[in-house]
Amino acid sequence: MINSKLCDLLGIEYPVFQGGMAWISDGKLAAAVSNGGGLGIIAAGNAPGSYVREQIHIAASLTNKPFGVNIMLLSPFVDEVAQVVAEEKVSVVTTGAGNPTKYMALWKNAGIHVIPVVPSVSMAKLVTRLGADALIAEGGESGGHIGELTTMVLVPQVCDATDLPVIAAGGIADGRGMAAAFMLGACGVQLGTRFLVAEECSVHPNYKDKILKASDLSTITTGKRLGHPVRSLKTPFSRALFEAEYSDISDEELELMGTGKLALAARDGDLQNGCFLAGQIAGMVKKEQPAAEIIREICEGAEPLLKGAAAWVK
Repeated sequence: MINSKLCDLLGIEYPVFQGGMAWISDGKLAAAVSNGGGLGIIAAGNAPGSYVREQIHIAASLTNKPFGVNIMLLSPFVDEVAQVVAEEKVSVVTTGAGNPTKYMALWKNAGIHVIPVVPSVSMAKLVTRLGADALIAEGGESGGHIGELTTMVLVPQVCDATDLPVIAAGGIADGRGMAAAFMLGACGVQLGTRFLVAEECSVHPNYKDKILKASDLSTITTGKRLGHPVRSLKTPFSRALFEAEYSDISDEELELMGTGKLALAARDGDLQNGCFLAGQIAGMVKKEQPAAEIIREICEGAEPLLKGAAAWVK
């Protein structure tokens, strides 16, 4: 059975995190992943503290196992959400799209395991010094907000820069990806796109359908001009946004073009105007299945590969 020090640290059965996907990763999905032996994560996104508290209570009503909350540090509600998770004493907080320095002491004092997403070695070193419990090294293959480095390049450098457990994210959807992540030095993996098609995921059916029909060339990156690139599926909206980025439109107008488009995709399934965030691995996701089955399938796929690694050494 796949097991690592991450499992002992967090009290989970398998070293598999479910990514925090805004307007998608709710209490129901998080509970299903946790019940399946992984770590379910509620996404705070741009939602207010009241929404996050509600989802925490939903997850707690559906599972007695550890789960976490992902906090997007660019959110206008980040201060109140940071306080909510401290008050609720969730097991884990993961952070993205920013530097969590301001909130680390608050969460640590509440007994919360703090696991920031890091896109670079410098950020990994910083949050290690500040007392993080583990790190998520997320490569640019992932969906949503992305950094410059790929998973293959980022993970081993982060592992070399810290003694903390490292979770690999970006471009992982099956046992082969998990085995590769372990060989790079990680002791766990985080998946977002694969869990988009979990049966317990409440995202709009159009969103799931687009993931299931995606190919290896179905994603596009926008937002580089604004300093926060985002990966999504190619749609009329994302193509128009990409073209606008290289026009004489102002940064303010460009920012406005993208506002609210993820909710249109996740909640309404708007195929014309929605932004369907997804990683490059979408082309490998071919079926809808229960979250617990996804976790078992990935771990069962990785185990024989890891056991057979010695075949390459003479």
